[in-house]
Formats: sequence, structure tokens, C-alpha cells
Amino acid sequence: MSRLQGVARRDPRAGFRAERTDGNTSIPQGLLKAARKSGQLNLSGRNLSEVPQCVWRINVDVPEEANQNLSFSAADRWWEQTDLTKLVLSNNHLRSLSDDLRLLPALTVLDIHDNQLTSLPAAISELENLQKLNVSHNKLKMLPEEITNLRNLKGLYVQHNERNDLSNNRLAAVPGSFSSLPSLMRLNLSSNQLQSLPAEISRMKKLKHLDCNSNVLETIPPELASMESLELLYLRRNKLRFLPEFPSCKLLKELHVGENQIEMLAAEHLKHLSSILVLDLRDNKLKSVPDEIALLQSLERLDLSNNDISSLPCSLGNLHLKFLALEGNPLRTIRREIINKGTQEVLKYLRSKIKDDGPRQSDCVPETTAMTLPSESRVNVHAIVTLKLLDFSDKQTALIPDEVFNAVKNNVITSVNFSKNQLHEIPKRIVELKEMVSDVNLSFNKLSFVSLELCMLQKLTFLDLRNNFLNSLPEEMKSLVRLQSINLSFNRFKVLPEVLYHIPTLSTILISNNQVGALDPQQMKMMENLTTLDLQNNDLLQVPPELGNCVSLRTLLLDGNPFRVPRAAVLAKGTAAVLEYLRDRIPT
Repeated sequence: MSRLQGVARRDPRAGFRAERTDGNTSIPQGLLKAARKSGQLNLSGRNLSEVPQCVWRINVDVPEEANQNLSFSAADRWWEQTDLTKLVLSNNHLRSLSDDLRLLPALTVLDIHDNQLTSLPAAISELENLQKLNVSHNKLKMLPEEITNLRNLKGLYVQHNERNDLSNNRLAAVPGSFSSLPSLMRLNLSSNQLQSLPAEISRMKKLKHLDCNSNVLETIPPELASMESLELLYLRRNKLRFLPEFPSCKLLKELHVGENQIEMLAAEHLKHLSSILVLDLRDNKLKSVPDEIALLQSLERLDLSNNDISSLPCSLGNLHLKFLALEGNPLRTIRREIINKGTQEVLKYLRSKIKDDGPRQSDCVPETTAMTLPSESRVNVHAIVTLKLLDFSDKQTALIPDEVFNAVKNNVITSVNFSKNQLHEIPKRIVELKEMVSDVNLSFNKLSFVSLELCMLQKLTFLDLRNNFLNSLPEEMKSLVRLQSINLSFNRFKVLPEVLYHIPTLSTILISNNQVGALDPQQMKMMENLTTLDLQNNDLLQVPPELGNCVSLRTLLLDGNPFRVPRAAVLAKGTAAVLEYLRDRIPT
């Protein structure tokens, strides 16, 4: 005798009620009937303000069709129904859940993301078969202790929870008792206000995937380093100043610690990462990379962009990297033209600089020495003559003095670096270099517009304008017919600048950390040379499916936007998977 028959026998009147709904909400009978057969019920996006009672009682009450059909075919034997195992209530307006949740003890998946829940019922602890619980994008103030009784829980998603008052009121702590979830394999705590993680988290012996992106973590408990099953660790966009060591994380494949305040990377941080495939250190304050980076023989992707690294260890050349990002560093020992040729050329160059005789070199020997003149000299003439570099960076000046341009004289200049100053406009005399300069760095200034003088640099190939106050680009920039890479990160753009669509040579657009809310996939499809598009941390509410037609893209970065699809699991699979996902959703 099934459990349902037992319930019906105990309360014969219960079996002959019509399916009840609450308020004006109506759940189609056909949907409920199908759910009794499949064990799955999807009520996503139905504007529900509360869950109808007939949903909680789907496996308890005798269905309405039993009153109307007294001769049952094999397909209509409601008493042989399947217990509900998957319930999706996402994208509604639910403020609470009833304790009647306990009437669905067979649930393995409960998805209630994107509602307005401020708490969860204590009865959730009775869902002993629950394996996946998604309560992301709600207004939870705390994680209920009852969740710790869910011994079979493998996936817990609680990202983006907050109160109506957004100031310092997001999820601020994880109960230590959560460590008693022995089956948990995936824990997503991203986009909250977590200041710390409990040391007890190390007791989650089966945890493979831990996502703590976009919090305010300043430290990581050392116990985290003992989590032997951990494979993916996301700590982007926090306030970390140093990394823990990972002596027991032998299976760790991906470590993402970009956009923090990490100042040092030491041998101790690297020597245990024998399985690491992806190491993301972008947008930190690293000044050097230890020689022990060569120990990471499995490493495939290394992102060091936007740090303060001036030299690289030659031993890096011995790694079999597929992707190496170095943009935004004040590298002095590798010429820009080598970096521009890509990962394999950089590695080849580093290998060529390894000395076969003598002691091991920590850093590559630069082609020239004495990279800077004594501090009393305002213009680095040596850099002009030897490196073809006009460098007046990190002076905190509002104007570039004429003597800087005068020092060029008859020398050929290919690179200009005026970064880390207080410039409100681009120096007009930069136009004097229009027939030779290919690389201009104006990052970390106070530019609110791009002058026409810059648009006259005929050979400009690489342009760095990040960390300024720009919200538009002039149409005249389409005359930059050789421009390959532009960095507009950390500005004030609300749309992808129209002129970029009309620069067909562009291969890299970096426009992360702006307020971009829209882009034109049809125009972007015409940009046949575009291989890298970084749109991280913008205001995209949706990703147009047509973007999937941009088949030239090799790197598409979308993390940190408020869109709901593609989900994080799709983004984590990489660019090819995201593009395929988008193409599959293009209306036919």
C-alpha cells in the first residue's frame, strides 16, 4: 500500500475535496496531473504571492479528476502517482513559505530563487532527502540553523540576499553549524556582506566548489587550507591582502582571487598547488612573481593583469600555459611588441633569457640596464633613446611639462606612458608623435573626455584609458584604423561606445567596472577581429542571445552583472559554452 493510500484511508473525506487555490491564484489542473506522474512541478514566473495549498498537498489529497472519472485507465491511476521530488517556485513574489512544506518529504530539489523571502520555515529541516536548495536573490537576513539538519544536501545557493535597507545589512555571517552538512559539494555565498568565514567550514569534507565572490572578506581561515576535496575556490572582489597556504588542497584546480588587495605572492602560496589549472590574480597590488611559479606544471591559465609587476621570472617560460594575461603592468623587461604577439611568444622570450650557466636568475635580465635616471632628473632620456618610451608616469601632475615633449628631439617614440597623474585633458602636444607612436597609456587620471589630438595618432595600436571619468568616446576615433586593443575599465560608460563598432581592427575591448546596460550584438557580429570582450561588473540586466553569433570571441567575461541568465554554472564553463547557450536561445 502506498503512503498516499494510507493517508486517504485515515481521512476518507480528505480525498474528495476539489484542488484548492488561494486568493486569485489558479494552478492548471493539467500541470498538477503531469507533476503527479513526473514528480516534478515548475511554477516559475507565475506572479505567486503565496504557494497554493494544493501544491503542498499534491501527494496527500486525492486529485479532483478522481471525482469525475470512475473508470481509470492505466495512465490515470492517481493512487500510483510519483512523490514530488523537484519543486521550482523561482521568479515569483513569495514573502514566506508555509510549514506545510513538510508534506513534501521526498523533495530532492527546492528552487525558490528570485523571490522576496526574509526567512525560511523551521519545517525545512524535515526535508531529509533534499540535495539542492537554491534561495539566491531573496531578502534573507540570516541562514536558518534548520538547514544544518539536511544531511543529504549537496548544493546550497544563497548568493544575492539582502534586506530592503542595502547598507550593511546583507548576509553578514555563516553559522559554524553549517559544517555539519556532510554531503554538501557546492556552496555559493557570493554577493553578500560576509566579513569572515567560520573555521568549521573545513569540516565539509565533500565540498568541491566554494564561491565567496563579491563579499568583504579580509582574511580566510587557515583551516580552509585543509579541505582535501576542494576543486574550485572563488574569492574575487573581496578585501584580501594576502593568500593562505594550501597544504592539503591537492585537488584544487581553479583559484580565483582577482580584484582584491593582495600585495605579495610567495613560494609558500604556490608549492602545494600541484593540480592547479587556473590561477586568477588580476587587479591586485602584486609587485613580483616568485620563481617558484615554475612548480605549477599543470597550470594552463594565469591572469596577472592590472598589478604593479615590473619584471617576470624567466622560469615562467617553462610552463605550458595556454593563456597568460599581463596587461596593465609596468613591465620593464619585456618589450610591448613581444607581449602583443601573445602568450606563446612571451613564453618563448622568457625561455630564451634563462641563463644556462651561472646561478638561477629570479628575474629576466633586461636588454638594457639603468631603466631610470636619478630622481632629480624630470625626464627619462635613457628610456626615450633605448626603449623608445616617453615616460612621465606616477607624478601626480595636472599638466605634462613642455620639457617632456622637448626631450624627444629627433628620437623615434613608439610608446607613451602618462598614467597615474591628475590629467583632466590629454596633452595637445601628443599630436607631435602621430606618425610613430603605437602604444599610449593614460590610465589612472581624471579625463572626462577624449580630445581630437588623440584621434590623429595614425599608428595607435594599444590604448589604455582605464580608471578615468569617461562616459563617451568621440566619433572621430574611427580614424584609428590600426587600433587593436582598448582598455576602458573603471570609467562611467552606460553603453558600449558606438564608435567601437566602427573600428574593425579591434581585437580586445576591456570595459569592466562601468555601468554598461546595453550593447548591440548585430553590430558586434560584424567585428570579425574581436577575440576578447570584458564586460564584468556592469549593469547588464540581460545578455542578448544574438551575442552568441559573435563566433570570433575567444574570451567573453560577464561575471558581476545583474542578469539572471546565463546562470553562474554556464559562465563557469567558459566562453564557448556561453556562446553556444546564447545561440540556442535565439528566437527562430
